[in-house]
Amino acid sequence: MTAQGPLLLNIYAPALVGDDNRTLETVHGLERALPGLRLEWRVTETRQLTVVPQRDAWLSQAATRGELPFICNNDEHYPVMISGHNRSAYASPGGQPQFQVHAQLPLDAAVIAAAADVLGAAAEGIRALWGQATPDGAAGDIAYQTAPTREGPPSPRRGLPALKLFEHIRSPEIPYYLGWLNYWSAASARAIGFPDPARDTELLSRSRRTATGGWIVQLTEAPLDLDDPSHLEALKRAYERFPEIGGRAAP
Repeated sequence: MTAQGPLLLNIYAPALVGDDNRTLETVHGLERALPGLRLEWRVTETRQLTVVPQRDAWLSQAATRGELPFICNNDEHYPVMISGHNRSAYASPGGQPQFQVHAQLPLDAAVIAAAADVLGAAAEGIRALWGQATPDGAAGDIAYQTAPTREGPPSPRRGLPALKLFEHIRSPEIPYYLGWLNYWSAASARAIGFPDPARDTELLSRSRRTATGGWIVQLTEAPLDLDDPSHLEALKRAYERFPEIGGRAAP
């Protein structure tokens, strides 16, 4: 674990419908991306951890309720956890309900090496529109970009741009914000104009295509650390390059 950790994943997809098996595919994908990982522990009503005997069936049943219940590996020295829930149309862009997946992993050498695979597996499993993975330290600064805050006008840190609330973004394909690793589906990439071979040479050098035609785009070689001036500038350049992100482009 580093001082920046843990690694936080947030992924946004179309809402779950009926006997949707996408949550199960997401959990399986996360386990494949980190060999040896087994997510089969849940929290009881008395806030105790207990193993789930028929984990896959339990996840499938929960999906009919629009949920990916909190599930983890029950390892306090190497905690990995994932959960997800439907977001209402009222709180989602374009008035379309979404499903949000949140995962947390230790930011050690093994996770750093596998981070792109982890994000890609989780995002493609849930058929995401977009998603990102960012160390907790940088994610805190990025959260201040959302506008407006409950306390009043936006107050982004470190000269980062202010971003619109999710429900004020015109299309669900448009990412709300950037992170260290960014998953953009084919539809999301089209919506923000990526890639442009003439403008995206640097980003393309740290990007890969996914099996479904999406992209994993990595802003910096090392995990994003906004105390590093070169990392902060990389994040600012990416916001300048993609004004659609965060709903900043002129209508």
